[in-house]
Amino acid sequence: MAKAVLVVDDSALIRKQLGALFDKAGYDVGFAKNGLEAVEFVKEYDFDVITMDINMPVMDGLTAIKEIMHIKPTPIVVISSLTQDEAEITFEALDLGAVDYVAKPGTITLDLKRQEQEILSKIAMAMTVPKSKLHIKKMAHKKAKSLLESKKELPKKVEKLVLIGASTGGPGLIETILSTVPGDYPYPICVVQHMPESFTSVFAHRLNKISDLDVIEAKSGEILKPGMAVIAKGGKHLHFAKKTTGDLYIKLVPNTMNHFFCPAVDEMFFSAARVFNAKNILAIELTGIGDDGADGMVELRKKGAYTIAESPETAVVYGMPKMAYERGGAVKQLPFPKIVDEILKYGSK
Repeated sequence: MAKAVLVVDDSALIRKQLGALFDKAGYDVGFAKNGLEAVEFVKEYDFDVITMDINMPVMDGLTAIKEIMHIKPTPIVVISSLTQDEAEITFEALDLGAVDYVAKPGTITLDLKRQEQEILSKIAMAMTVPKSKLHIKKMAHKKAKSLLESKKELPKKVEKLVLIGASTGGPGLIETILSTVPGDYPYPICVVQHMPESFTSVFAHRLNKISDLDVIEAKSGEILKPGMAVIAKGGKHLHFAKKTTGDLYIKLVPNTMNHFFCPAVDEMFFSAARVFNAKNILAIELTGIGDDGADGMVELRKKGAYTIAESPETAVVYGMPKMAYERGGAVKQLPFPKIVDEILKYGSK
């Protein structure tokens, strides 16, 4: 029996484009032109995944997502124009239980075939998410107590690094980590979360408001410091370099290797392995589709890094952490709450 997709959008053109794409891929397709119609459809029929527009008449997408998650939790992929104005709304949709977001057809500069491939990949991924993992996000964790109570100040130079890679299902986890880690955390935390260019500055700003750390979007030349969290900039890879003084700083580089994701977790991991003592690195691979970061984690582990992959019991999409573990890159697999504990322990050593 074919999988069923519900396309929710007030634009007849978008419904037609997505409907043709999904029909060609072998899916049964239903259509709703606003959130209220979508909620009524969900009450009557079972869908394997829903694509959801945000700005619609009668009932908007955010309200519809919230209603669906209460009535009949179903994997939802938000359809967004991926502008900065819509970025914050998209993060709210993820908080309400949506599993991913994708550009509306024709709204990004990638060629059409590549855009269609991304849409179909995310729909197929969403269908694999267990409904038990679909829920409205809980409030951020209570912040941890100071890790440096016996110290008067943070170290002046970077002694260790924490590197985190994530994709689908990752934004909420990154929020939890950075709202839990105290402001006196002694090492920089660098994050590659697969996101388009227009989203990462909004994401960094959002995180900075809930974190005691200094959270910034990556900028070339920025010196890494304790008590800092860096979010990789969309459209550029996050690399590292050292000054003659020994200070570690950020380099933003173009996608010359044509990675499907930019920023890529592998680029961050390999760069860190080249310029920093891997024995002083904690590298973490969280939920996400594909295998980005797996090879870089193998390299880090070979050089002595402490490497952790998220276990299947908590990973929304057990793709990236699975590949990292199966290829021998991860020293261990842990559920997400224990990964947070490990980050805190690492900072107290």
